[in-house]
Amino acid sequence: TPKQIADSAIEAAKAGAAIVHMHVRELDGKPSRKLEYYKDVADRVRSSGTDVVINFTTGMGGDFEVGEGKDPLNPVGPNTDMIHALDRLEHIEELLPEICTLDCGSLNFGDSNMLFVHTPIQLRAAAKKMQELGVKPEMEAFEMGHLWFANQLYKEGLIDDPPLYQICLGIPWGAPADTNSMKAMADMIPKNGIWTGFGIARMQMAMVAQSVILGGNVRVGLEDNLYLKKGVLATNAQLVEKARCIIEDIGANIMTADDARKKLN
Repeated sequence: TPKQIADSAIEAAKAGAAIVHMHVRELDGKPSRKLEYYKDVADRVRSSGTDVVINFTTGMGGDFEVGEGKDPLNPVGPNTDMIHALDRLEHIEELLPEICTLDCGSLNFGDSNMLFVHTPIQLRAAAKKMQELGVKPEMEAFEMGHLWFANQLYKEGLIDDPPLYQICLGIPWGAPADTNSMKAMADMIPKNGIWTGFGIARMQMAMVAQSVILGGNVRVGLEDNLYLKKGVLATNAQLVEKARCIIEDIGANIMTADDARKKLN
């Protein structure tokens, strides 16, 4: 529920998260893009007195499932949820979070007929709208082509300084969650770019350490991994606490929400 999501975000912030990245769900657990749910979450977090940067997804509405009949478009699969790229920003325009995601390309999503679709024309339109709203895009890259296009958006002046990148590893069939992938993608980021990275499932904490070693920032949470350790389900706050220990043991430290705002301009 929106209350549970907001409560979890607040707990994560108290555990040390500078930014909270949030999706909303229907009561049956299915992903949602209802404005009223986002508004409920935003109001609860903002009125809690917790200083944290809100980062909303814009990923809902780009799902396409190829139909299994002779005509793959008639009918399309039941999990298809495709709307106009700018309609996916309704909650961003209304609620003005400090950050929102921008998935910088299309992707085969797992071993099925599901695809996530975001074309260059859609991406340019969305980036321009975010720029007009004054909301910072977190440019998500699931493979090197996505990062290549993220750099193109920045080159075209559609992304303000400093550009913010998220290296997303381990989702079939994007880039794998390993050292070579993270380093290759990190090496593509401009010198003034700020990047963060993550791996999913059992690679989550390993990629926390790898990101810090390569000079990046880190993301953890239940979107990427459900477990604190084998067989033990986690909360978002527990994952933040575990990541914080790794970060500090390596010799780095975490930023406050205000530190993050200054760094990201």
